[in-house]
Amino acid sequence: MTVAEPYLVQPAAGVYAYVQPDGGWCLNNAGFVTDGGRTLLVDTAATERRAHALRDAVTAAGAPLPRTVVNTHHHGDHTYGNGVFTPGALVLGHDNARAEQLAAGHQLELIWPATDFGAVEITAPDLTYSDRITLHVGGTEVRVIHPGVAHTTGDSVVWLPDRGIVFTGDLVFAEGTPFLAMGSLAGSLRALELLRSLDAETVVPGHGPLTDPSAYEATERYLRYVADLAGEGRAKGLTPLEAARGADLGEFAAWRESERLVANLHRAYAELAGEPEGVPLDVPAVLRDMTVLNGGTPIPCHA
Repeated sequence: MTVAEPYLVQPAAGVYAYVQPDGGWCLNNAGFVTDGGRTLLVDTAATERRAHALRDAVTAAGAPLPRTVVNTHHHGDHTYGNGVFTPGALVLGHDNARAEQLAAGHQLELIWPATDFGAVEITAPDLTYSDRITLHVGGTEVRVIHPGVAHTTGDSVVWLPDRGIVFTGDLVFAEGTPFLAMGSLAGSLRALELLRSLDAETVVPGHGPLTDPSAYEATERYLRYVADLAGEGRAKGLTPLEAARGADLGEFAAWRESERLVANLHRAYAELAGEPEGVPLDVPAVLRDMTVLNGGTPIPCHA
């Protein structure tokens, strides 16, 4: 492991969050719900090694291996480890998450060829849903809800209403910069309204430490900052990169992965131009601009 070791947090009986510091690129959070006889896992990990560490954490907590894995979206840091848990577990995700995962394939290896991802077998959801689906792990109700196009077109929120706990996937990056390149700025704002309506007490973000609903306010401030910056930049005829390089990040300067600003501006510009939410962007161009904004240094994979 290149940074601090992953750790478990138990916010309620039978509910665990698996946190991978420092929450940077490819260091996502996962979690699981268990009644001692059955286990549901939320997301996996970016590498074979890290997925096995997650598997060991489940068993070390006294839980059986999962029968169900819920993917909050298709990105490899949340799904590459699916194959470590199958065929013993069924993988559940949104309709679009399955299609996006199959289309993306081994994209992370192409972006970060020096990273040892291990023997990753792309394992897309076996079971998909379109709007929402409810599962039960013993007496714990688990609601899986599609918030619309937000971080990606196939996001899922995992909500435990009786426990007041929500796994947001990458709708929330605690202490980190949101990433909208494959989703929608407007949709992400709508997704925050959905999260608020759940009235959760404990928020398990896609990356970073556990938090509470105050994370929604911080995320919204950032998204509105991006929207304002995009409107001003586009009106001045600036490219997303030019707008980003001249920006004052203010309160967001301390957040991880500040280079994502230019990716988010690419998305905001597309929406201002009337493009549909979630329309594919030129990913190589976005990555090049993030590299420039990162001082010319390629963005690092922390896994």
